[in-house]
Amino acid sequence: MRKLGYGLLIAFLTLIGVWVALLIFLPDAPRTAKPAEPLKVRQNGASAPALGMPVAGIRREALSDNWGDPRDNGLRAHHGTDIMAPVNTPVLAAAPGTVEKLWTSAAGGMTIYVRSPGRDWVYYYAHLAAYAPGLHEGQAIKAGDQIGFVGDTGNAGAGNYHLHFGLTRTTPEQHWYEGQDVDPYPYLAGKPASR
Repeated sequence: MRKLGYGLLIAFLTLIGVWVALLIFLPDAPRTAKPAEPLKVRQNGASAPALGMPVAGIRREALSDNWGDPRDNGLRAHHGTDIMAPVNTPVLAAAPGTVEKLWTSAAGGMTIYVRSPGRDWVYYYAHLAAYAPGLHEGQAIKAGDQIGFVGDTGNAGAGNYHLHFGLTRTTPEQHWYEGQDVDPYPYLAGKPASR
């Protein structure tokens, strides 16, 4: 019986060692494929202009297209655009809408979900250090209004200060957490996706 126990222990430890070696030595997962053309952003039946820059002082040329980049050792793909900035840099509304949800989660940290006036888009702001004073659910906002501050909350990593900006296509009936993620980079940068 004792030999069987040692044998099982050795087999278990061997499996753990192989698993750790695979995590260390295998390359990250490839980027996920993107549609040939990004979805057209439409609000109230009309094509929307490029979104406003959601971080004060950041130029469109400074953005990089990181949609689809592997995250969590390749277990998932990145669905958004990360905009690097110093801690507490003002976060601005990229488009008009209504603050639908203020939420804190393990992944996004302090987040804001803003619903477009036509209720067909949700703008997602994550990893915030704080909300703008007085910001509340149900509040109408205009493009350029300050809504928060850049931070490193959630899974951003300590000291990795940035805004994760997401764009989701929804229907008026869908909740703030439902819908189809869309690459926001072309609409923030004012040019086609780079890949």
